[in-house]
Order: sequence, then C-alpha cells, then structure tokens
Amino acid sequence: MRTELHRQLTGTLTGVRNLGILAHVDAGKTTVTERILYATGTTHKRGEVHDGTTITDFDSQERDRGITIFAAAVSCTWAGHRINLIDTPGHVDFADEVERSLRVLDGAIAVFDAVAGVEPQSESVWRQADRHAVPRIAFVNKLDRTGADLDSAVASIRERLHTVPLVVQLPIGSEERFAGVVDLLRMRALVWADGHDTYEEQEVPDGLRDEARRRRRLLEETVAELHPAALEEFCAHSELSERTLAGALRDLTRSGEGVVVLCGSAYRNRGVEPLLEAVVDYLPSPLDVPPVRGTLGDAVQERAADPEAPFAALAFKVNATATGRLTYLRVYSGTVRKGDTVLDTGARRSERIARILRVQADRHVDVDSAVAGDIVAVIGPKAARAGATLCAPDAPLVLEPPTVADPVVSVAVEARRSTDTERLVTALVRLVEEDPSLAVRTDSETGQTVLSGMGELHLEVAVEKIRRAHGLDVRVGRPQVAYRETVVRGVSGLVHRHIKQDGGAGQFAHVVIDVEPWEGARDDGTGSAEFEFRSAVTGGRVPQEYVRAVEAGCRDALVEGPLGGHPVTGVRVTLTDGATHPKDSSEMAFRTAGRFALREALRSSAMVLLEPVAEVTATVPDDAVGGVLGDLAARRGRVSGSTARAGAAVITATVPLAELFGYATRLRSRTQGRGTFTTRATGYAPAPASVSGTEPAR
Repeated sequence: MRTELHRQLTGTLTGVRNLGILAHVDAGKTTVTERILYATGTTHKRGEVHDGTTITDFDSQERDRGITIFAAAVSCTWAGHRINLIDTPGHVDFADEVERSLRVLDGAIAVFDAVAGVEPQSESVWRQADRHAVPRIAFVNKLDRTGADLDSAVASIRERLHTVPLVVQLPIGSEERFAGVVDLLRMRALVWADGHDTYEEQEVPDGLRDEARRRRRLLEETVAELHPAALEEFCAHSELSERTLAGALRDLTRSGEGVVVLCGSAYRNRGVEPLLEAVVDYLPSPLDVPPVRGTLGDAVQERAADPEAPFAALAFKVNATATGRLTYLRVYSGTVRKGDTVLDTGARRSERIARILRVQADRHVDVDSAVAGDIVAVIGPKAARAGATLCAPDAPLVLEPPTVADPVVSVAVEARRSTDTERLVTALVRLVEEDPSLAVRTDSETGQTVLSGMGELHLEVAVEKIRRAHGLDVRVGRPQVAYRETVVRGVSGLVHRHIKQDGGAGQFAHVVIDVEPWEGARDDGTGSAEFEFRSAVTGGRVPQEYVRAVEAGCRDALVEGPLGGHPVTGVRVTLTDGATHPKDSSEMAFRTAGRFALREALRSSAMVLLEPVAEVTATVPDDAVGGVLGDLAARRGRVSGSTARAGAAVITATVPLAELFGYATRLRSRTQGRGTFTTRATGYAPAPASVSGTEPAR
C-alpha cells in the first residue's frame, strides 16, 4: 500500500510546474499571467491592468499605480498539469521580491517587449535567474504594437543576455495585422480570428512557407551544435525529426544552454496557449531539478522531492495582517498535513500548522495537505520569517535562505500625533516582517526613526501601506546627518577659577588646562566621540579624586561644541595646574570647573566641522562610467579606484553621507537601471566652509 501511494504521489509530481513571470516594467507580465488564468479556465473574465481588474495585482496601490509591487502566487491547471505561478514585480526597487521568488521556483517565463527588446530590468532579473540556475523560456510580447520586430528582440536577447535563443515560432502578419504564428516544430499555422480566444490550426500560408522552412533549418542547425544526440541524427539524415527536436529543446532549456523563444500578444490573447504548451513540454517538474541541499551542523544533506521523505520547506514570503500571519512555503520534501507540528530550525521553536491554503493571489482554498513540489500558504506559524526553514521535528535541516540586499535609501518617519507613536512602531515591525529588504532603526543621536529600503518608490509604497492599512497619519522627512566638531589649533595655559559663595558651604576649584588636537583619535563610523585626558599636575596640588572630577566635567563639555552644538571629537586635554580650598573644594566644584574651562578653551581654539563619509562601491555598465564619475564629483566624492569586470566597471569612492540622499535614483537614471551600489560608513572628514548647522548647503 505504501509503495502504491508513493508511486501515485511521485507520478503526480511529474505534472507540476512551479514558474515565475519575469520582465521589465510594462513588458506585459501581469497581462500574460491574467491570460494564462483565463486560458486555463481559472477565471472567466480577462483582467486588465488599466481597468484595475487583475487577479494578481490585487493590492490597492498596485491598481492605483498600474504596476506590480508584490509577488503574487496563483495556481491553475493545463493539459493535466498543475501550474503554480508567481507574478513578480518588474521595477528595480522591488528586486528583492524577485530574489525571494526565484529561490523557490523551478522555471520561469521571461517576457520581453517586441518593440523595446531587452530592457534594463529585464537584464537584471535575467542575471538573478542565472544565479539561481532557473531554466527559462522567453515570450516576446506585444507583437501587435507599431514598431514590433521579433528578429530585433531576439538579437537583443542574444547580445545583451549572452544566451542562445532558439526561436520556435514565426509571426503571421505584423503590427496591427498580427494574426498568429507558425509552429516551426510541427510546421503548422496557428491563427486567432478576431473575437476568438482560441486558435485554429491551418496549413502554413504560401507566402510564409519558404521563410518557415529556412527558419526551421536554422533552428535545427543551432540545436545540433549544442546537443550531441541531435547532432548525431542531423549528421545521419541532414534534418531533425519533430520528436528529436522537441527532446533536444527540453534538454537545452533545462541545462540553461539555450532558451526557447515564443511570441504573441497577450493583450489580444494571441500566443498564450502555445506558451502554456511550451511550459509543459520544456520546463522542469520538481522531479527534474536537483535535490535541495541543506545543512545540519557541519554536515550537508540532500532532500529529494519525495512525498514520503522527512518534511522540509522554505518560507519565502510572509503577510503579517491585522487578522493573522500568512506564511508562503515551497515544500521541497515530505508531506505536511493540517494540524501537524513542525520545527522552525532557525528560531529553534515548534510551530503548529493550523490551515493549509492553495493560493489564488488574495483568494485562498483550504486543502488538507501539501506534498513535495507544492507552493502553498499556511496559517499557524507565529514567528517564521521569510527565509526560515520549517521541517519535521525529528529530522531537522536548515535550507539556504534567499539573499537580502542591503538597503540603500533612507527616510525619517514619525507619527504626526504623539499618541500614535506606539501604533507606528507596531506597523513598522509588521512591515519588516513582510519585507526583509526594509530596515528600521532609531538614530541614537538624532532620535529619529529611520526607515531604509531599496529605492524611493520602495519607501513610498511602504509608507503609503502604513497610512492605508493602519490608518496612521505619518510625516516623512530627510534623515538628519550626525556632524562632529574637532580642534585644529588649540590653546595653552587656559585658567579657570570656579568660586561660588551663597551661604553655607561654598564651591572653589582652580584649574589650568591645555587643549590640542589628538592625532591618536579614531572613529569607528558609529559616531562615538574620541577624547584623551591627561594630568601633569605635580606636588599634589590637585588630589586624584578631583582630577577624575575635572575629566568628567570635560566629557560633559564635549557633548556640545561651539560651532553648531555638535559633539566634539579628536581632542586631548591636559590638566597642568590647579589649586584647592581646604573647606570649599569638592568633586562637584572641580567637575563644574572642568566643564566651563573646556567650553571656554574650545571657543578660543580654531575649530572645524566634521561630516560623516561613506565608501561607495558602484557597479555600472562601461557606457555609463563617465556620467557616474561626473555625478560622484558633483557630490564631492573622491574616487579611490576603478576596476573592469565583464562589461562593467566597479568604481570605489568616498562620498559625504549628506550627498548620498537621492543617489540611488540618480544612479539608476544614469545607467538605465543597470547600476547598483553599496555603502559602508568609514568615519568623518572635514566639511567645506559651505556646510553649516545641521545641513549641507546645496
């Protein structure tokens, strides 16, 4: 019985396809997804992005902005196969959503605009898929648009993505007259009549017969060069059979040596059914991909997609709503049932699976269990984060989590009403739970709550979500820069006498100090003020307990400098002389004297304002290096190095932190979205004379 059940479950897995839709903004990802749902009978009305009626773009902000912001999962069936589909965002600010999705997918459809070809973000998501070794097929969309050209789009795929396009279709008609495609494998025409949702299979039109033969021959030659079995048949018979060609295309797709290219117009519902057939024919099932690898201590383990193996799943997305947490899982091995207890290996805590849901974007269908190869959502886990491994308690395992990019843009957020501060904190915590690419911190010096993310649109969406979902009135501003002050030329022999007599015991303290720059000062980039205090008093003129009080008073004075009230760093203070009174001297008196003495000395010294600086490492295309260097120079950046790396340049520069606000948007603009950068705080440097107070002059 167990063997028969295993055979049935394993056989079911061969009919599963876990896919993502990848593309640049406005290439038509969401429309392709909607047409797939319509073609498979999952929906009975075609959703339109411009009407705000799509299934996957269900969030109010997505419908208002007309773009995909959050990865949405849907399930459908086609030709006896279950297709779990994730529609991913195309905007660069939401690349982390794509990264988390690719981590759990077995294949992908890359959508390209037939007019624009490979666009910047298309290139970025393609590279992400390369890192995860996700097999892809390509769909050249919008062939009905003016200026659409399949050959130009294919040429850009070859040149910019450095892959071998295997074009299996020839368009019938162009632009407004686009009516269908020629299937080059079966040498049949697939024609969609106006007003019809399905194609009619016909003979290849006479005017396209020679061109179709030529392209079929070119496809066979290209495949034979890459596939040994196909080469053997091609050499023996000077052609490839449909069966051999289809098998070779499947092998080349799954190995990543080539990418099958189809074409159509999703908006006009032309080309969707052949795309689904290609998904079934060429992209892998969970049984076709290598076993997932995990760790247990120092040991590496593999778990195959076996429903009877120990349970192991990766959480790749969390929706933390006011009514509960929805955790999205990719099940890699084993079976999980409603009511099971599982182990969160990272948090080392047990979680109960209360419900298992088959996901249809914002709609869900309860199921009793999920097996290896499934993508489902579960209700019950209270602390699992994106990247957490859930597994059988008696077979613990840690799966590699998706990588999370470091945030590059920050804003200061605060509730307009002080009574809403606690609610804002709760909302920010929930945001970070849902989106690991967001980070929240409280600046210890400015007291601001700082929200950081991947771009200005990313933060704008996050703040708007707080406003809409939590009903909070939030004020957003630019984070303040923590400046410092330091001494460049000090003073010697400054005398300060503190005398206070107002009845009862008085206060008396006499100190003489020298103030000078301290070359041994170091700043670790965290803003900690560095200061050295020494005593050169001889003969016991100032007792040791009073020396310590003077040092404490000097530290009090360093909190606010004379230039703008910023902390003072890089100062050495030497107590050279002093005097006491037998009755009126005390630690409090000498602490007060030390504080006022150093304040007076700093006002008499030559001071300079220091601003925080960061090391910026920017990776940009070769054709954008000049513009990026010019922009860094305009931001008072000092370039320290530049190296070449596979068609790109890696530029390292030191830039004032105050000049980095808005840099992410500017860099993307100058590099057409292909540039990336990271920052690392490196300390402080003298600010120019134009910088005053708390903000640099612009």
